[in-house]
Amino acid sequence: MALTAVHVSDVPSLDQVPETTTSLSSLFSPRFSKGVDVGRIGVKPPKFLVVGHRGSGMNSLQSSDRRMKAFKENSILSFNSAAQFPVDFVEFDVQVTKDDCPVIFHDNFILSEENGTLSEKSVTELSLSEFLCYGPQREPSKVGKSLFRKAKDGEILSWNVERDDSLCTLEEAFQKVNSSLGFNVELKFDDRIVYQQEHLIHALQSILKVVFEHAKDRPIIFSTFQPDAALITRKLQSTYPVFFLTNGGNEIFYDVRRNSLEEGMKLCVEGGLQGIVSEVKGILRNPGAVSKIKEAKLSLLTYGKLNNVPEAVYLQHLMGIEGVIVDLVQEITEAVSKMIKPLKEQGEDEILMERDKQIRAKAKPQFMENELSFLLKLVPELIQ
Repeated sequence: MALTAVHVSDVPSLDQVPETTTSLSSLFSPRFSKGVDVGRIGVKPPKFLVVGHRGSGMNSLQSSDRRMKAFKENSILSFNSAAQFPVDFVEFDVQVTKDDCPVIFHDNFILSEENGTLSEKSVTELSLSEFLCYGPQREPSKVGKSLFRKAKDGEILSWNVERDDSLCTLEEAFQKVNSSLGFNVELKFDDRIVYQQEHLIHALQSILKVVFEHAKDRPIIFSTFQPDAALITRKLQSTYPVFFLTNGGNEIFYDVRRNSLEEGMKLCVEGGLQGIVSEVKGILRNPGAVSKIKEAKLSLLTYGKLNNVPEAVYLQHLMGIEGVIVDLVQEITEAVSKMIKPLKEQGEDEILMERDKQIRAKAKPQFMENELSFLLKLVPELIQ
C-alpha cells in the first residue's frame, strides 16, 4: 500500500461516539478498588494491574512448558479461563476481514494444509466465513481446516494445544466473556505495510462500531504498535483510553516513532494518548524513563517474557510501573496478591490480621532504598 501522510485533524469522528469521556467508573471493572485518578483523561490504575496476554497466555508451540500450550490463545475459552483468576484485563489482537468484520487473531497470516500443500493466507484478505473455517468448529458436524504456525526461526508447527477452541469475532468476545473482565483491544496491523489513511480509518471504524454497540460497562483500553492508528483512534473517540505499544528500542523500524521510549512518549503527548505499553526490557534498560513518563502524566504498562517472573514483576511495581501483561496468569496473579498489598476500600478495616502480615512479609522481596538503587543500576547491564 502506498505511503500517504495521515493528517489526524482531518479524520472524521464517528457520529455515535460521545465527544467527552464517560464516567471514570465505566473504565474499570468491579475487580478494581474504588477511586481512580485519570489525570489528562489518561488511565491511572487504582492498583497494580495484571493483564492476561491473549487470554490465559500466548501459545509457544516450541516450548517444553505445557502451560504455554494449555489453551488456544485469543479464544473465548482462554479469556474465560483467565477470568477465573484475579486478572483485571485480557489482551487480544483484533484484525478486520475483507468484509469488515473484526476478528481476534494474532498472526498476520493463517497457515493451513490443503491437499498435502501448505497454504498461507492473509487474515485481512479473508471473508468472515473463510476465516471461521479454520480450526475447531462450533457445529459438531463440521470439520475445520487444519491450523499451522510459523515460529520465529521459520519452523512450521502444527497448532496443537491441550484445550482447543474455535476462532472468534470481537462481537462474540463481548457476548460470551465474563462481563467483569476488562478488554485490552490491540489494534493489529502488519508491520511490513505502509497503510493509506483511508484504510486505517475504515478498519478502525469497523472495530469501534462493534465496541460501542457491545461494550456496555466493560472496561476497555485500546493499544497498537501502529502510530497513525493510535492517533486516529484517539481522534475518532474520546470514551476509551488509547495506549501506544513500543518495544522500547529493542528493534529498529522504518517508522522512527517506534524506535525508542522517548519517541513513543513524544507521540503520546502530542497526540493526546493516555499511556505507553513497553516491552519490559526496554524499561529495565532505561529505568530513568519511568519518571519521565510519569512527569508527562502518562500511564505505563509492560509486556514481555520477563513478566512471567514474579521478582521482575515486583521490581516493576517498586519502580512505579502500573501493570504487567503476562502469560502465566495464575502464577503471577497469585504472586502479586502476596507481594503487593492492594489498595483498601474506604471504610474497610485497615488492620491486617497478624497471620496475613506474616504471609505477606514472607512472600515479599525486601529491598532497602540503597539496594533498590543498586538493582536499578545493575539490571540494565544484566539484560544487555
